[in-house]
Amino acid sequence: MEHVLKTTATRSSASSAPHRRALGTGRGVRWSAASLALAVALAGCTAGKEAVTVEPSGTSTSAGQPGTPSNLVPADLDPALLPFYEQRVSWEDCGGGHLCADIEIPVDWADASAGKASLAVERTQASGTKQGSLLINPGGPGASGVEFLDAALGAISPEVQEAYDVVGFDPRGVGRSSPVACLDDAGKDQLLSTDHNLDTDKGRADFQAAWTAFGAACQANTGALLGHVDTASAARDMDLLRALLGDEKLTYLGYSYGTQLGGTYAALFPDRVGRLVLDGAVDYTLEPDKLSLDQAMGFERALRAYVTDCMAGAKCPLTGSVDDGLKQIRDLTQRAYTDPLPTQDSGRVLTRTLAFYGIAVTLYADESWPLLTQALSMAMQRNDGSGLLSLADFYNGRGLDGTFEDNSTEAFTAVSCADGRAPTDVAHMQAERDKIVAVAPTLGDSFAWNALVCAGWPTPAAPLTADVSAPGAAPIVVIGTTNDPATPYEWSQALAKTLSSAVLLTWEGEGHTAYGRANDCIADAVDAYFLEGTVPQEGLVC
Repeated sequence: MEHVLKTTATRSSASSAPHRRALGTGRGVRWSAASLALAVALAGCTAGKEAVTVEPSGTSTSAGQPGTPSNLVPADLDPALLPFYEQRVSWEDCGGGHLCADIEIPVDWADASAGKASLAVERTQASGTKQGSLLINPGGPGASGVEFLDAALGAISPEVQEAYDVVGFDPRGVGRSSPVACLDDAGKDQLLSTDHNLDTDKGRADFQAAWTAFGAACQANTGALLGHVDTASAARDMDLLRALLGDEKLTYLGYSYGTQLGGTYAALFPDRVGRLVLDGAVDYTLEPDKLSLDQAMGFERALRAYVTDCMAGAKCPLTGSVDDGLKQIRDLTQRAYTDPLPTQDSGRVLTRTLAFYGIAVTLYADESWPLLTQALSMAMQRNDGSGLLSLADFYNGRGLDGTFEDNSTEAFTAVSCADGRAPTDVAHMQAERDKIVAVAPTLGDSFAWNALVCAGWPTPAAPLTADVSAPGAAPIVVIGTTNDPATPYEWSQALAKTLSSAVLLTWEGEGHTAYGRANDCIADAVDAYFLEGTVPQEGLVC
């Protein structure tokens, strides 16, 4: 079995917080922030754009005009890249009071002659006296900041929206920006639903071959950009966007993987750091093996919390002790591997891989636990995998007609492989798998063998080489949630120590990320920081 889950502001069931995933079944889970309900709403945010030119308003400089003031341009910028900073941005009315634009970015920040790509941007306008622009990122990697914008407006306080233009953007390789493109829908459906027995040589070989073929398809359909979707390149794009918006310093709200993007920005441009909030942090200094281990433990803890809560209710399909309930879930996923469950979706069955995704997506926020109870009841009491299949489809962005709503799987894999590789020696991977299963016996096996996903990736990794402590940066706020499954609290503690100017703000709660779904203590501290520059007290616990 194999999984990597994305880190995005979660798509949880009924809350209004940020978006989703990490690699899975040998792939992991994404790091993101939006709730399930928010993500459903996001799926409909694709209104057409009117081609009406609108100039940026409320700024002291004319954003994107030729001759961009020198104080907005990095002093050490290669002169060949200056035209990107001097481009004129044509903003269009795209409905709902939002303005949209596409900006040009270099494919390769180290070689201006390597070609151009496009970055999709959507923003609101400050409703009061404008302090600047607030850039947002929901995580992933691979989640769309453009699609996330409306959901983010439900999380960001009205006072902050009065003071800032709120700006969503799709990082390079994602969504409406120049995208990573790989398989057709049928090919992706097969990739995301097929089980492999990774305890055998043949299973590992088949799994690696499938992902190697996926990488080859990405290279054929994406071109040169595939080799430049690393986080450092995306952070450089974010600095370009800052300058084109007319801001001397970056103000930023990053959820989940968005904390890695924000922290990377701080490392590359410490003198350009304004007010950065990094919520649900990824400890990107860790080796990939340790990331998988920590995330497996986080989801196992969250599942145990769910089982405890389920058994306290009247409609729980699990029986006996909490450990008994966890074993019953293990037995169900194993049964899905040996004898996939039938579903009401004609021609489709619930595999172990899909069962994992269906379970994992509900653990991003406790508001979605009732959905897991319903799905488990269907599977365990009626041998019907339809509930878990629907949840897995939601996690993967698959529609009822078999089409996929976005390229988050493609972008997630491409960025993850670009940022680093784990050892692929079988003995090493087996030892790491044993460590993971020892601490996460129910879900841990799905986080093992992640290294095989990138083992045959066609482009080299480009890890960050700057000083990750971001010396000289202004104060940065890192937020951690004590029972966060996707980005364990320990990662927020670690990132707050890594960044030399960071302070840690803690929410004692369940689920993935805090700002917009936690209590007033978190909201007030973040708002005061954005509005007044008031740095929360170090170690504040809410």
